[in-house]
Amino acid sequence: MPTLIIHSPTLNDAQHTLLKSVGDLQARNNHYRIECASIDAEKLFELRQESELDINLLPEGFDGSQVKLLISDMDSTLIAIECIDEIADYMNIKPQVSAITEAAMRGELDFEGSLTKRVALLTGLNTDMLQTVYDERLMLNPGAEALITGLKSQDIKFALVSGGFTFFTERLKEKLGLDYARANVLAETDGKLNGSVVGSIVGAQAKADFLNELCAELNITPNQVIAAGDGANDLLMMNEAGLSVAYHAKPAVQAKASTALNHRGLDAILDFIG
Repeated sequence: MPTLIIHSPTLNDAQHTLLKSVGDLQARNNHYRIECASIDAEKLFELRQESELDINLLPEGFDGSQVKLLISDMDSTLIAIECIDEIADYMNIKPQVSAITEAAMRGELDFEGSLTKRVALLTGLNTDMLQTVYDERLMLNPGAEALITGLKSQDIKFALVSGGFTFFTERLKEKLGLDYARANVLAETDGKLNGSVVGSIVGAQAKADFLNELCAELNITPNQVIAAGDGANDLLMMNEAGLSVAYHAKPAVQAKASTALNHRGLDAILDFIG
């Protein structure tokens, strides 16, 4: 029977009445569940709009108790910024770079080509500024630390994968105790960025490949993976996973992901596992 997840620890009277009309509410840790006979996309949309809550239907065949890996995008998913846009701000070209970033995340531009163009605009920047961005601009999205703590308590691995840069992913991996990280390496010469990346670009296909590589390493199936992201270059990876989470995502991503979070923080991902 389909399971409806209501991502809220409490409900007001109106929300309670609305959701009781669908089925019996079962209180769980920080959320509610309803085992319902059937619910279509139109009804789900209505429930979300009327309740102003994150409400999701678990995909058929997905078993949260079997999840062994969460793989997540970094920029605008685990963290609240787009690192490349903040780097560009120190060169006074943030509007130009941000416009390209936004178009790429909406799926309007080829990611690899857009990244090549954006990185080229950073040519000559002192690499010390990367640490400044990390120290002064980088913030975790709400619920990130609670999510990671919850995953560790259930022995679920966390993989961070990004079309951004290893300068940031590796620091986050160490700081947060993440299990895996993969991203692009910024090329530098004499302490300055030279406008390119080292090796092939980590784009949409590379993210999906990383998910499958980790499944092989951990001896699990993709159906035991949750993939979270916000941009179009996350869709191939998300499509491979047993459950995909569009986190405060672009419309094109929300339309294709199996679930979406638009109100709650990252810790709401734990509701799918409970």
